[in-house]
Amino acid sequence: MLYKSLEFKNVVGQKVKVIEIPVLSTNNRYYFMVQSRLQFLINALYNEPQTKESYSFRDYLKRKIKWGDYQDVFYTEEFKNNAEL
Repeated sequence: MLYKSLEFKNVVGQKVKVIEIPVLSTNNRYYFMVQSRLQFLINALYNEPQTKESYSFRDYLKRKIKWGDYQDVFYTEEFKNNAEL
């Protein structure tokens, strides 16, 4: 699975980094859920001063969504030579 990271400055000027954001295709059934959860996390991090400068989106999702959905998002089958179903 491919992951991306996002770096921005919050409202007080602190640099905040969100790592381990899964890259999903737009036709994936979890695409909207991941995008909306990412937006909630970024909104919360942007509006308040933070003690940490790096946050794992993967750990955030582990706490916020059902375990079955979490496994479906992060533990997809790996195919030889990037083949897809």
